[in-house]
Amino acid sequence: MVAELTIPHLPAVGWLRWEPAGFTIGMVVRTSVSRAKGRHAGSGPSGSRPSRTPVRVVLVALGACAVIAAGTVAGLAATGSGRPAHAPGAAANGPSADARLSVTSTAPSPQARSAAAPAPRPTPAGVAGGRDPFGAAATSYLAGRAGTVLAAVYDLRTGRTWHLGQGGPQAEASVVKLDVLETLLSERGQGDGTGLSASEQTLADQMIEDSDNDAATSLWYAVGGAARIRSFNVQAGLTGTTPSSCVVCPGFAWPGWGLTTTTADDQIALLRQLVTPGSVLTKAAREYAVSLMRDVTPSQRWGVSGGVPAQVAVALKDGWLPLRGTGSDWQVNSVGWVSGGGRNYLMAVLSTGNPSQQYGIDTIDRLAAMVWQHLG
Repeated sequence: MVAELTIPHLPAVGWLRWEPAGFTIGMVVRTSVSRAKGRHAGSGPSGSRPSRTPVRVVLVALGACAVIAAGTVAGLAATGSGRPAHAPGAAANGPSADARLSVTSTAPSPQARSAAAPAPRPTPAGVAGGRDPFGAAATSYLAGRAGTVLAAVYDLRTGRTWHLGQGGPQAEASVVKLDVLETLLSERGQGDGTGLSASEQTLADQMIEDSDNDAATSLWYAVGGAARIRSFNVQAGLTGTTPSSCVVCPGFAWPGWGLTTTTADDQIALLRQLVTPGSVLTKAAREYAVSLMRDVTPSQRWGVSGGVPAQVAVALKDGWLPLRGTGSDWQVNSVGWVSGGGRNYLMAVLSTGNPSQQYGIDTIDRLAAMVWQHLG
């Protein structure tokens, strides 16, 4: 991060809250689609002493009634009863599986369910990603940790965002280098290429893969400084990020761009520019930025990659910065994209007030592992 050049080599590590209403089908379990409750009722006529009609006549009459009743049921099955159908093999021009799940209806009988075809693909609220990936465990964990942590997760499968923690914007440290890169690519990118010169590409590689501060300072000036980065952020939908007004700041030993402040939501918005077709960046620019984030030097592959299996693709950028001397108050951040192993999500974690850099890393690693587990 801003202080990367003074930090010893670290071992490699593996690797918003909108709650939509759950569909109501009999019983609601949190925000997931639940099973419908079936309904069964029957009645029979009561009467006086049977007449003297011969038994065979009675049997014939009853047989006729059974035939008529069977014909009526078959007719209703063929023409529809006016209620949403749950039987397998619905007509192609009927309502889709998602549409059927979005209305209140009566479930099929247990016998029908046992003979039915595989259930339709669940709606977003019904998949595992519909659960809060932080939950009570994360809140309980942070209660015993020093500092202030703000985090957000955006599930690309469901379009849902979850949040953790409360507080104002925090310093970005070297996470701001992703903002610098996207601003550069937005200004240069056009057509099928990134639009970067050979020297700009070299600086960009160093800035993201090695978190090189000198390269970041050069590109900060090359894109037009705070004013141009602020302009790009407006285009990208960031609302709580304030670029630093100084690069050389009085009384501060590190590059001032690390004092740019941001929110977890804004970092998710910035990450979405890299994974969303039709964003403010070209396809070539998005692919280039992600390739750099997937090739970060091993000693910096911690944070949102915590607990993620090695075979899963992770594109990330971390940041660390001692705000008031190296003995206390460390800003430690991590943002990135995790894709694979049945998951596809963006995650941003900002943490301040850490007693050391490693303490902040440990906190984020643990939270990332919880998210990976819960989104599976």
